[in-house]
Amino acid sequence: MEYRNIGASGLQVSAVGLGCNNFGMRIDEDASQAVVDAAIDAGINFFDTADLYGGVKSEEFLGRALGSRRDDVVVATKFGMLKPPENSGLTGGSPVWVAQACNDSLRRLGTDRIDLYWLHAPDAKTPIGDTLEALDALVQAGKVREIGCSNFSATQLDEADATAKERGVRPFATVQNDYSLLQREPEKEVLPACARLGIAFVPYFPLASGLLTGKYKRGEAAPEGTRLAQWGVPPDERFDVVEKLETFAASHGHTIHELALSWLAMKPTVASVIAGATKPEQVRTNVAATTAWELSAEELAEFDGLTAP
Repeated sequence: MEYRNIGASGLQVSAVGLGCNNFGMRIDEDASQAVVDAAIDAGINFFDTADLYGGVKSEEFLGRALGSRRDDVVVATKFGMLKPPENSGLTGGSPVWVAQACNDSLRRLGTDRIDLYWLHAPDAKTPIGDTLEALDALVQAGKVREIGCSNFSATQLDEADATAKERGVRPFATVQNDYSLLQREPEKEVLPACARLGIAFVPYFPLASGLLTGKYKRGEAAPEGTRLAQWGVPPDERFDVVEKLETFAASHGHTIHELALSWLAMKPTVASVIAGATKPEQVRTNVAATTAWELSAEELAEFDGLTAP
């Protein structure tokens, strides 16, 4: 397993991370434990969750699953999308809520610090400088090591970085946005902003909710228990692209799953590819797929036009 750096504090994260959004929602605590065990056995040290996942059960399940191995891994969680109490006057990025949300997550995770704390989404009602100052206070208190944001545009990243410099506080070290072979919007502005600002990028939905695993077929019902069985099968236009990618991968002796994860892991700004799992074998498959294909410049040029924005 390759390990990469996030932030100035020396966080070393595995090139493959485990997204824990299934914990407490699609799988119970025993199944979550099995997935965590498989991830650690495979060399994964980066576990990403959020306060709202699984109705707050994800953090609880992850904390208990790690147990005595807590110091051997990097734990990331998010705040800001779980709504503050009604009539509190607080929003997701309000300084008071930042402090409270952190303490709540620490309790649920059963730990004394969060290695990477993400603002889950921009908060239009709270100045970003106020949120950054609250996060910096958590770092100074030893409750958080590094801070990040999610679902930010390039403009918002630039504003946050400039504000951090103006106020003399810690800037965002990383951003987590939707990025995959079927969602290449970050390439237009966000990835260049990350390179310019020295921000690590972490893609979520790298397999487009399973569409890039090969398990969904045009005209067929989604397998029971999958995300797309709940959300609905995508339109034919997406399958047009998927089928082209499957053909390309097969012509080079690989699967679309291997193409999707290996391609992301090769991106210079990408620190870790976060993939969810509901079974141990999925963890092992994701790890193997991420290192399965070192695409050449010719191969990258060959398939790039299939999905480029």
